[in-house]
Amino acid sequence: MAHPASRAMRAVAYILVTLATLIGASTANAADAPHIAMRLVPKSVHPAAGGKLALAIDARPATGWHGYWKNPGDAGLELQAQWTLPPRVTAAPFAYPVPQRLLVAGLMNYVFEKPYALLTDLAIPAGLAPGTALPIRVKLDYLVCTHEVCVPETQTLATDLTIGDGAVDPAVAAEFDRWRRAIPKPIGSPATWQADGKRLRIAVPYPADAPLGTGTFFPGGSGMIDQAAPQTVTRDGERLVIETAAPASAPGGRIEGVLDTGAGPAFAIDAAPGTVSPAATGGGGDGGWIGAALVAFAGALAGGLILNVMPCVFPILSLKALSLARAGAEDERAARAEALAYTGGVVLVCLGLGAAILALRAGGSAVGWAFQLQDPRMIVVLLILSVAIALNLAGLFEVPMPRFATHGGGAGGGVAGAFATGALAAFVATPCTGPFMGAALGAALVLPWPAALAVFAGLGLGLALPFLLLGFIPALRRRLPRPGLWMERLRRILSVPMWLTAIALAWVLGRQVGVEAMTLALVAALLAALVLWIAGTRQRAGHGFGAVAAAALALVLVGTAMLVPRERVAAAAPLGTEPFTEARLAALQAEGRPVFAYFTADWCLTCKVNEKTAIETQAATDAFRNGKVAVLVGDWTDGDPTLGRFIERHNRAGVPLYLWYPAGGGAPRVMPQVLTAAMLADMAGGKGV
Repeated sequence: MAHPASRAMRAVAYILVTLATLIGASTANAADAPHIAMRLVPKSVHPAAGGKLALAIDARPATGWHGYWKNPGDAGLELQAQWTLPPRVTAAPFAYPVPQRLLVAGLMNYVFEKPYALLTDLAIPAGLAPGTALPIRVKLDYLVCTHEVCVPETQTLATDLTIGDGAVDPAVAAEFDRWRRAIPKPIGSPATWQADGKRLRIAVPYPADAPLGTGTFFPGGSGMIDQAAPQTVTRDGERLVIETAAPASAPGGRIEGVLDTGAGPAFAIDAAPGTVSPAATGGGGDGGWIGAALVAFAGALAGGLILNVMPCVFPILSLKALSLARAGAEDERAARAEALAYTGGVVLVCLGLGAAILALRAGGSAVGWAFQLQDPRMIVVLLILSVAIALNLAGLFEVPMPRFATHGGGAGGGVAGAFATGALAAFVATPCTGPFMGAALGAALVLPWPAALAVFAGLGLGLALPFLLLGFIPALRRRLPRPGLWMERLRRILSVPMWLTAIALAWVLGRQVGVEAMTLALVAALLAALVLWIAGTRQRAGHGFGAVAAAALALVLVGTAMLVPRERVAAAAPLGTEPFTEARLAALQAEGRPVFAYFTADWCLTCKVNEKTAIETQAATDAFRNGKVAVLVGDWTDGDPTLGRFIERHNRAGVPLYLWYPAGGGAPRVMPQVLTAAMLADMAGGKGV
């Protein structure tokens, strides 16, 4: 944690640099358009006398610029407003939405980088005659910054009102409703804070079944907490415990601010001094998330290990095992090098996918595991890739490797070949979600980013573990059968699961964007097969794979991906089910009915297996009918962000997700990711609740 004096010095230096920039640029900036476009919006242009009128400052920062919250943080300035109002008309202080945190040079800033609105209420005096003019003017002085420079700006906004009946345009009312939802709500229960040494804890009453994501506390003023220090927000029964570093001098009196729950509404908090015990679940400092990260890492490791038996991964793993058997069990150094290279390829791809998920979520997207499969073009890439792998296993061609890549090599292609094979195995495993993975990857999304990436690395390590053990344990390699003609036969047999994977991907594509797109992809797969057949013929004649063949293959792949449409064809819900919406769920719960809600996607293999073997069976259907269970289906094939946020609130990174809501209301039970018809029948009959 930075010393307060050093932080103050950085703040002074930041301001001095900004002032120097302003002195040199003030003349030019005077003529420029403002970096935050603002407009003054009344809820009604004909307010009624004797009432209140909602008024908004609709602010839209230019790309790369940001404005400041009411507490700007360690640097920056709060917006200042000077009103020019008719006699007896008064304006309330602005209500601010939840800001974003921005750390620059060790200084924490609370800013708005996206469009936002400040809300106030005008008190209109009674007794004004209809038609009375009310000119409203406000001069706004504020600071607008990039990460490198700040500029003070001034705008004068105006609107002319006329006393009337208070009628509100529906479009304007909807806009105000949206702005109002972004304003933190009073939590309605007393909160408490305590400084304990160098730590500060705030206890906030919060229902145990209320949604919680990655919570963040924004202090209402400076000196309440160390604003740049890390925070933890931990659920502990019927309360949340916010823990962070205490400021240099303990705050006196009350601590107020805003708690962003990360998964629901934000709340305005007013905490009084008192006694706050640490969270029993381990939220005291770093130990809380470290423990959660270790559990998530173990779950991801187990989930990755199970992925090896999936039909799209098992042939690749088996092929690598065969390469070790063919090379012999005595070349210890080469075996270990290949095992490490294979593991490196797997882990690197899993880390890359994890980093992409975290980056997209930080930008506001509700994505999860296998997010790339929500784009039909990626389905095309995987379909053609699966066909190519199947043809390779069938012996139609061999994957060309440069000479340097086959050093130390054997049949597996050496270290570079093992790395590429590992990367390929991880990439084609993305449609799969097995036991342990859902909870582990869901936890990764609410952990600090280093811990989250460690969880994704654990998934890769689990996926690579069988081959890693083969490479480092000679006794396991000696158990492999001796090389022989059987290996070629087994290799061709292993092409069958890859053909099944290709068929499944074609089905997914047809479900997503229609039969025409699926037909186009199948034609592309045929063209790719012809190119690979020609290349294989050249190889068997003693020639290379051929640059022309490689270019033609790339052209087929890229061209088809560009031609496939992205618009999804709507699919009908299974018989006896309804599409999931939170409004429909609330209505069914209000009726007192039990609800089974499941979230699926066409590209999710586990989802489809569960649906065919458990959910859509006659036993489950009869049990649901007899128990008057409503069944809601959330289809996440196209990455619907509304469903994505709902899934995230239940600590899952993707599908499948199965929720059981008991009769009479109450919190849902998260069911296992592998279902049976008997399990669902027991739930419907009240035996599993």
